[in-house]
Amino acid sequence: MSAQLTDEEALNRVASYCSAAEHCRAEVNEKLQRWGIAYETIARILERLETEKYIDDERYCRAFVNDKFRFAKWGKMKIAQGLYMKKIPSDVAWRHLNEIDEEEYLSILRDLLASKRKSIHAKDDYELNGKLMRFAVSRGFELKDIRRCIEIPEEEEQFS
Repeated sequence: MSAQLTDEEALNRVASYCSAAEHCRAEVNEKLQRWGIAYETIARILERLETEKYIDDERYCRAFVNDKFRFAKWGKMKIAQGLYMKKIPSDVAWRHLNEIDEEEYLSILRDLLASKRKSIHAKDDYELNGKLMRFAVSRGFELKDIRRCIEIPEEEEQFS
């Protein structure tokens, strides 16, 4: 920023920023640092924003999990990584991740795999399943869930 912001101006601007969309403490902290605000002032501003419920990491985590699962169709591992990058405590993250309905979770994974299966070129089922598994892992799904959703022929299942 070209002109130095006063503490009150910074508070008002960041409160407006938090009113427009859900943000976590780490995002707001980073934004204030980019604005060149002193660390002591940032601590006071963050404290006030939390007191006035402009930022709430629990609420942010719930919204993040819901959005990434339902709209981006991410798996739990990728969502957990995203929350880790936002400095959300792992106990908070996993509490909300474990609230995801398992049937809905597996249904989304099955739909993703069915749609991906149409675009994959493979010489046999083994190669096809390998490509589907790599795709699902890259979307953040765990192998135990992927195996439940991929139809593996009985002769291959005997060797797993």
